[in-house]
Amino acid sequence: MDVVNQLVAQGQFRVLKVPLGFIKVLEWFFSILAFSTCGSYSGMFRMAVECKNRTESDLSIEVEFEYPFRLHQVYFDAPKCSGGRKQRLFLVGDYSSSAEFFVTIGVFAFLYATAALCVYAFFFEKYKENNKGPLIDLGVTAVFAFMWLVSSAAWAKGLSDVKTATDPDKVITLISACDADANRCREVHDPVMSGLNTSVAFGFINLVLWVGNLWFVFKETGIIAPFMRAPPPEGKPPVAADGQQQASYEQDPYASNQGGYQPNYNQEAEYGQGYGQQGAPTSFSNQM
Repeated sequence: MDVVNQLVAQGQFRVLKVPLGFIKVLEWFFSILAFSTCGSYSGMFRMAVECKNRTESDLSIEVEFEYPFRLHQVYFDAPKCSGGRKQRLFLVGDYSSSAEFFVTIGVFAFLYATAALCVYAFFFEKYKENNKGPLIDLGVTAVFAFMWLVSSAAWAKGLSDVKTATDPDKVITLISACDADANRCREVHDPVMSGLNTSVAFGFINLVLWVGNLWFVFKETGIIAPFMRAPPPEGKPPVAADGQQQASYEQDPYASNQGGYQPNYNQEAEYGQGYGQQGAPTSFSNQM
C-alpha cells in the first residue's frame, strides 16, 4: 500500500483534465462497452409447429445462440408431423470472424488506453523526452483508428447476417413439416438484438474518439510548432540593445512635423530695443 500511495502522490493527474488525457479516458471507457456488449451476448428465439395430429405438435421450440455466433453449430429438434418422429436442424452461417475481430480490437484498445493513461499520469516527462513518446503514441493511435473503422464496419455487416440467420420466419422455412398446408408454423418470440446494435454504435463512437485524438497527440510531437509562431506585436516601438526604446519614439511626433510661422522671440526683443532708441514715432497727422 505504501508503494501505491507513493505513486498516487507523485502522479500528475491534472493531465487527465486536458484533451490529451481526457479523450484517452473516454477511449478506455467506450472500448470496454464495445467488447463487453458483443462478447457477453446470448440470445434466444422460440417457434411453434402445430401438426395436423395435435399430439405430435411442439409449441415451444427454443433455439439459443451466443457469441462468437458460429450458427452452423447451433441445432434444434422439430417435429416431422409424421409418426411422432423429429428431425434435427442446424442454423446457417458462421459469423465468428467479424465478431471475434471486433472484440479483439476492443480488448487491445482497452489495454493500450490503460497503459497510455499510466504513462501520462506517472511518466509524462519521459513521455515527452526527445519526442519519442508522442511519435509512438501517434502511430499506435492511427493504427487503432483504422482498426476501429475496419472492425466496426465488418461487425455491422456480420450483425446484419446474424439477424437474418436467426429470424424465426427464415428458420421456419428449414422445417419440412411447415411445407404441408395441413400443418401450421409460426414464431413465438423474436431474439432481442438491442445489445448487439449497441455494440456496433460503440464501435463507431470509438472510431470518432481515436480519430479525434490524433490531432491532440500530433500536437505533442512538436512537429507543427515551427509553423505556429506568433507574429511580432504591432504598434509597439522596437527595443534597442540596452533595453530602452529608440529616441525617435520618445520625441513628440508633432514637433518635427509642425509647419507655418515659428516666431523668434530674440528678434522681437532686439526690435523693441531699437524702437526705444529711435524715440516715439510721429503721428499720422504730422506725417501728412
